[in-house]
Amino acid sequence: MANIDNYDFKGKKAIVRVDFNVPLDDNGNITDDTRIRGALPTLKKILSDGGALIIMSHMGKPKGKVNPKLSLKQIVPTVEKYLGVPVEFAADAADATAQAEALKPGQVLLLENLRFHAEEEGKPVGIDKADPAYDAAKKDMKAKQKEFAKKLASYADVYVNDAFGTAHRSHASTAVIADYFDCDNKMLGFLMEKEVTAVDNILSNIKRPFTAIMGGSKVSTKIGIIENLLDKVDNLILCGGMTYTFAKAMGGNIGNSICEPDKLDLALDIVKKAKEKGVNLVLGTDCVAADAFSNDANTKVCDVNNIPDGWEGIDIGPASIASFVGAILPAKTILWNGPAGVFEFDNFATGSKVVCEAIVKATNNGAFSLVGGGDSVACVNKFGYADAVSYVSTGGGALLEAIEGKILPGIAAVSCKK
Repeated sequence: MANIDNYDFKGKKAIVRVDFNVPLDDNGNITDDTRIRGALPTLKKILSDGGALIIMSHMGKPKGKVNPKLSLKQIVPTVEKYLGVPVEFAADAADATAQAEALKPGQVLLLENLRFHAEEEGKPVGIDKADPAYDAAKKDMKAKQKEFAKKLASYADVYVNDAFGTAHRSHASTAVIADYFDCDNKMLGFLMEKEVTAVDNILSNIKRPFTAIMGGSKVSTKIGIIENLLDKVDNLILCGGMTYTFAKAMGGNIGNSICEPDKLDLALDIVKKAKEKGVNLVLGTDCVAADAFSNDANTKVCDVNNIPDGWEGIDIGPASIASFVGAILPAKTILWNGPAGVFEFDNFATGSKVVCEAIVKATNNGAFSLVGGGDSVACVNKFGYADAVSYVSTGGGALLEAIEGKILPGIAAVSCKK
């Protein structure tokens, strides 16, 4: 694998996989351009070296069909603004040979949404897995995926993957394409390198105490990372909707709170494992309950084990806040994935904001803090603390899988390790 710091792009065409899956409003205007700004160091390095730039990304989930509402053409003005040069647009990612060949040093070409082609994801469309013909369709689609990746690779001399958010996917543009470049001409971009370093700080360069805060509505979606963290952390705070699955498992009355009834044994097993491994498992003991899922609902502070029927826990209460902060402030390594409550409602954002403020204070006292996952990133942005933590990851699923210890296809594909 080449190193982008030392690579000279002069006279070369570079195809760069970025994550420009940015949110748009009803008029196609970008509401948060964080991901575009994150890729700028890599893109500008290529242009400043005297290279030609081909940018590719997905947007949304069009499932192999053209959808104008998910067209990357909508983001061309923003990309032009940040790069300071005109950006040509290829209306079909699989039919851009002529435009790529015509590119001169310093010029930029943006390909249309890769996922307008089913070959990008490499999954059969319109056929159920239970269908006897599924396996044959899957094999055929994998062959088409390789051809699609080969086509994308033909546009350039060098491949750069700077899309950490999709690094856990074995897609044509994130992994398969790397097979068509030798080790000296494929590499990670600056953003990917920063993400890998941040994850390494969490997994391999731990300064103790290590506190992880895991939120989210379901225990089932976080079980892999929770089990992996139990071997690494000193304190594990579990919050958000999953709180009530634990409360129910331990015999509590949780009213109308969100719960996974089929995961009660799993919750008890996590409690048992934490005790066996000497991990301080911090669960919410009280909550702010509401009589409706609304910012304007009536509220009361309840013990999480005694929530009245018709009420649901939506934020953590004062006792939980105190115990969470107590586990965060002394920490020297902090991982935050998932808010403490329904922070989107201003009246139920207090718990998440206090958690965020505690992380910032610990960071100011020398802790390394990594914030990742869409909702957590939205939290730090909403409260204005994105620049006050050590690192805000652009990856959701990719970050979680990396912390679980899984090998990410998008990184392995360019590593050239045998």
